[in-house]
Amino acid sequence: MCIDAHIDERPTVDLKRLPSPDDLLILLTVARLGRFNAVAETLGTTHTTISRRILALDKQLGGRTLERSPHGWELTELGSQAVVAAEAIEGTLGALSGRIARGEDVLSGLVRISTPDGFGAEFVAPALVRLQQEHPLLNVEMLSATRKVSQNRSGVDLEVVVGNLEVSNAQTIFLSNYFLRLYASPQYADEHGLPETLDDVRRHGFVSYVESALQVAELGHRSTQLPMPRSSFQATSIFAQLEAVRRAAGIGLLPNFLVVGKPGFVPVLPDDFQRQLPIWAVARAESLRSAPVQAVLAAVRAEIAERQDVLAG
Repeated sequence: MCIDAHIDERPTVDLKRLPSPDDLLILLTVARLGRFNAVAETLGTTHTTISRRILALDKQLGGRTLERSPHGWELTELGSQAVVAAEAIEGTLGALSGRIARGEDVLSGLVRISTPDGFGAEFVAPALVRLQQEHPLLNVEMLSATRKVSQNRSGVDLEVVVGNLEVSNAQTIFLSNYFLRLYASPQYADEHGLPETLDDVRRHGFVSYVESALQVAELGHRSTQLPMPRSSFQATSIFAQLEAVRRAAGIGLLPNFLVVGKPGFVPVLPDDFQRQLPIWAVARAESLRSAPVQAVLAAVRAEIAERQDVLAG
């Protein structure tokens, strides 16, 4: 009886020459967050360790995987190829951990998202809480930031921003429109009356963002073409502005989704003034390929869809 001596002719793999899976996953995190400090915080290590592991990966691969740009760390062509392998490793490990944990696929890891504080509290936080309840292994960090989209690598997986966009190095996803309108408190209306025309605003107190610290011009008083008010109360927090209007500091330029249907506010010149602004989600392509980031984005969009009447009210 002849036994074939070539039963398995697959070449053997020299494991010592393969890049470290851990280092590949670190590179993937750098690609998503763009800053070594943010990666170190996410992975519970140090900036020095991240730098050292990237250098070790570069040596193993025989070239640089990252290069500096005006916007932060960017992938080289070699780095992009390495990230494809890293995403495959991440997907395989995620599926395995899911089967071990529940016998089914689950989301895990950390997602960092920045969002304006009012929209974040009203829409993003409920969406993330519900998502986390469905996937207990998922961790989230929500940073409050009312700003333009970052042209640098921002250190977050997903940015929610307001206003017109100028983005060249990320993908944008339209979420919704909402309105800014003028409101006052019943107490203020009783004590000072309400303007009958837009020009009458000059005789009233006005509540809005701190103009000198405002990155999104469309949110401030100066961009409204309303006359200069008698006095102003400016705050960087929209919740401080809401409280100031509620306590009769003046007429406020407020997001309708934080005011409609709530006691303590009366509309001012509703037929004469309103401002519509778009809300966007912005992320790098590497982040959008992450299953947890996709799930977070879907959860936020679902929350918006369910409560579209509040945004358009």
